[in-house]
Amino acid sequence: MGRQRKRVVTGEAAPPPRKDEKPSALHRKEKKKKVDIGKVFINISIGLCIFSLIWFFYAIYMRSILSKRVVTLHPSPCILDANSSDPKVSPERFWGTYRPQVYFGMKTRSPRSIVTGMMWMRQRSDFDVNLRHTCEQGDHLQGYGWQMHDGLTFGVQEIRDTDFILTTEFVKRMGGDHGGDWTWRITAKQHSSAPQAPVISLMFYAAADTQGSLQGQVEEKNRLASISGFSEELGKFKITFRKPVTGEASSTKYASYNYLQTVSPGLEKLTDIVKLSLNRKFVYNPPSGEKRNCIAVDTYKPPQNQNQQKPAETRKESDFVVHQVTVQTPFQIEVLFESGSFYNRPNQLVGPVMTQELEKKKTEFNAKFERNFDLQSKGFNQGEIKFAKAALSNMLGGMGYFHGESVVQSAYNEYPLLYPEGALFTAVPSRSFFPRGFLWDEGFHQLLLSKWDPQVTREVIAHWFDLMNMEGWIPREQILGDEARSKVPAEFVVQRNENANPPTLFLALQELVEQLSSNADEEASQPTLSFLRRLFPRLKTWFEWYNTTQKGLLPNSYRWRGRDKDTNLFLNPKTLTSGLDDYPRSSHPSADERHVDLHCWMALSSGIMASIAQLLGEPHQDYKLLHDVLSDNNLLNELHWSEQLHAFCDYGNHTQAVSLQQEKVYFPPGQPRHQFPVARLIRSVRRAPKLQYVNALGYVSLFPFLLQILQPDSPKLEHIFRDMRDSNKLWTSYGLRSLSKADFLYMKRNTEHDAPYWRGPVWININYLAVRALQYYSNTEGPYQEKAAVLYEELRTNLINNVYRQYVETGYIWEQYNDSTGRGQGSHPFTGWSALTVLMMAEQY
Repeated sequence: MGRQRKRVVTGEAAPPPRKDEKPSALHRKEKKKKVDIGKVFINISIGLCIFSLIWFFYAIYMRSILSKRVVTLHPSPCILDANSSDPKVSPERFWGTYRPQVYFGMKTRSPRSIVTGMMWMRQRSDFDVNLRHTCEQGDHLQGYGWQMHDGLTFGVQEIRDTDFILTTEFVKRMGGDHGGDWTWRITAKQHSSAPQAPVISLMFYAAADTQGSLQGQVEEKNRLASISGFSEELGKFKITFRKPVTGEASSTKYASYNYLQTVSPGLEKLTDIVKLSLNRKFVYNPPSGEKRNCIAVDTYKPPQNQNQQKPAETRKESDFVVHQVTVQTPFQIEVLFESGSFYNRPNQLVGPVMTQELEKKKTEFNAKFERNFDLQSKGFNQGEIKFAKAALSNMLGGMGYFHGESVVQSAYNEYPLLYPEGALFTAVPSRSFFPRGFLWDEGFHQLLLSKWDPQVTREVIAHWFDLMNMEGWIPREQILGDEARSKVPAEFVVQRNENANPPTLFLALQELVEQLSSNADEEASQPTLSFLRRLFPRLKTWFEWYNTTQKGLLPNSYRWRGRDKDTNLFLNPKTLTSGLDDYPRSSHPSADERHVDLHCWMALSSGIMASIAQLLGEPHQDYKLLHDVLSDNNLLNELHWSEQLHAFCDYGNHTQAVSLQQEKVYFPPGQPRHQFPVARLIRSVRRAPKLQYVNALGYVSLFPFLLQILQPDSPKLEHIFRDMRDSNKLWTSYGLRSLSKADFLYMKRNTEHDAPYWRGPVWININYLAVRALQYYSNTEGPYQEKAAVLYEELRTNLINNVYRQYVETGYIWEQYNDSTGRGQGSHPFTGWSALTVLMMAEQY
């Protein structure tokens, strides 16, 4: 029978257990349980510590991996061969005017090119140093730009200074292994309104860039006759400075000469070196004329702080040689570059030989221009045709070859990093203000250049895509090399990898594909087909990067990243990444935003991806499906149509009740005010934002029409055409304004320092898309066909007339045009997308 439990009486001590008596099963279990729980806790603690350490080191490892992705180039083979810019592969393109930031200069398409250029100044009695070198709006020239330039072999530029005109001409001749020879001819004449013939100093120079050597040969009277040089890319060469003459067949004209031979710490320092070497002690003493003192280069003395640089900060110094000639207008001077490997040179490319070659090139240029654009038969007069040639030539002559490292940063980098060193061959928006590559500008540039030379377009696009990183991101602003960086404010240098730019290169690719379909010559189509095959792996990654990094919260919606985060300082936070900068978006940036322009860019891009994939025999169904979804007008209406505004709109956290107010700064009694910060204008929000459509009518509202996403029978076209033609909204006699005149942000400053930019002025790139779209809808059957045709003729005429009129009146093509007066404004010359006026004239879309 079972053992009987003993009763324990309160107050009595329990008898001690016998030595041979075992503890009860219950006690054994309790003891065992206590021991097991303790061990479990210990084991869990140890496990958590080990897991935490593993996770910590894994997180560090992953962050290290992720931080390197931003500076790791795409793994697919480069589109361009490593030697694609080599003079033996591409001799005609090796030398060129690839320094758009200077008024006149040439270099090669090589990483450390010998650079050549020209500076000048007027000799004044007041000894004012008015040195001209880099293109500066502050120089207030009456006009400058290429009148003719074929992008390959010759160019003619006119520079109108205060009381004289300089004509810079160059022509190249192929021969040898290093890109052949070239000759410059500089012709100077006084303005008809100038009271007397001015005395001018021209300074021709050559500079090495960390490699290569230069040595000047000096004749009597301090005249630098020539420069002998050597570099890895050029081999041996010689630059000869001929004496000035009155005309081609005239005798030598009196001139005084000076020269400077020194070293430079960088190409961006050349202007400063010349300025610091100038001396007022020299004399200009013509045999028959007034003797005068003049300023000329003498001895260069580096600033003290430059000599005090730490060794780690000191860059390799390179040879720099300057030839100065001071002469009274009118005159003509030639500078001759001869390659040491050009052994069978028939004669020197100077004098009548150069003239004959130039005339031949001009004739070929004129014939090709008319063949390509057919402006005479469209009724344009000679002045208008000359303007169109200048617009095209300035884009071709404004192409640059840059080499260096971008400065980039991702969310995983504490500090900016240097991107891998690379090269970029690209057109630039403005030689004075934006002499570098911009991703969204370049697609517009190539719409024009592809009509002139498809090979240029293929090379440019290849250069851009060869700068892509493994994520599929291309830095949207390319600032390569110290010379380019010297023209950029510090806040714009760092490029962040979450930021996109409109993928306008798809427009240029669309043009190349259309050229293929219209070209029956299989052999002529082969270069483009081969290019597309090499491009496609990178193109797929680029498109996927957009489709993932810029997607919105709702399916098939998109949102620009990179909006200004400090909303307190802006009337409406900017969206630089969209290319439309201060165009009104939602007042309070958030993840809920949907941007209609980006939706349309993705619809267009997916369709072009499908076309290219199908052309190459690659899988295209997914691109076609996405294109069909994004182009679905019902989806577009659902995501972006505002019934209240009767327009397509962005969506986000928005309020219109905002204004800029003077910041309140507290000054303690008795304290001087100058010790406290100056009161700023900051944003005041009078009514809390809410999720809604952004009630702004302007360029963004037009994107479904601009990129031809709307079906020709869409009733939304009726509203769009009505708003476009309304002079109280978008219509002007000079083109479509960027923001409705009725909008509350129309021409409002975004901060006390930021003038309105995309809040009213007329921009040519968007107007080009509008004219292009109107032409499409006018030629496509639908209820609005006739209305589109009428608007097309009116808008095209207004745009061409105003851009041409401003060019005649001011000497420049401009960045934008005033919507009230038509006056050109912003940076100038702006022969980037504003040069699309040529395509409107030619009616080539």
